[in-house]
Amino acid sequence: MQGISRAVRSCQEILKAAALDHPHGRGIARIEKLGSTCKWVSSPALKGLENVTVEDVLTNKNDGTGPWLWCHTDDTVIDAVKNMAKNNIGSLVVLEPGEQQYIAGIITERDYLRKIVAQDRSPIYTRVGEIMTNENKLITVTSDTNILQAMQLMTENQIRHVPVVDGKLVGMISIKDVVRAVVEQQSGELKQLNQYIRGEYY
Repeated sequence: MQGISRAVRSCQEILKAAALDHPHGRGIARIEKLGSTCKWVSSPALKGLENVTVEDVLTNKNDGTGPWLWCHTDDTVIDAVKNMAKNNIGSLVVLEPGEQQYIAGIITERDYLRKIVAQDRSPIYTRVGEIMTNENKLITVTSDTNILQAMQLMTENQIRHVPVVDGKLVGMISIKDVVRAVVEQQSGELKQLNQYIRGEYY
């Protein structure tokens, strides 16, 4: 994942490099103007990586929260894994039993492989609370966390899933969600650069 993080260059660098390489560049003054990227079109979907937040990613996913996103410490591992497989997700937030639904940790595919399969334990008789990553080691973000900060957090800690917590659980993002958001932003900005060079922006 560190390779992914290094591959994500800033919008300003991409646009400036592209403008310098273009055979019909308009000169240094116009190239420097490219530094203020994403201001050519006031589209909410294309607003520059420095302004994209985790909330934007969750909105685009449009899957919200629900029972498919969590399990409980006293659930069996086999039930948790079936939930992940059914909903095509790689992790579940683990909640304490009871109405308060306090976050107890997270269980991931990696936990299952390392702590069940590799140790030849039974997922039928093992409880989620026995193999989960505990809450005190759990890494979370908030909905207003910048997308690049979220990516850095995930790559530095070598994790692929991060719960989004604003006082309570509001969603989950994966490294795939983050990379997709970055690529979409940069692709849109490069498209605007192409239009700019062709004279469609003044």
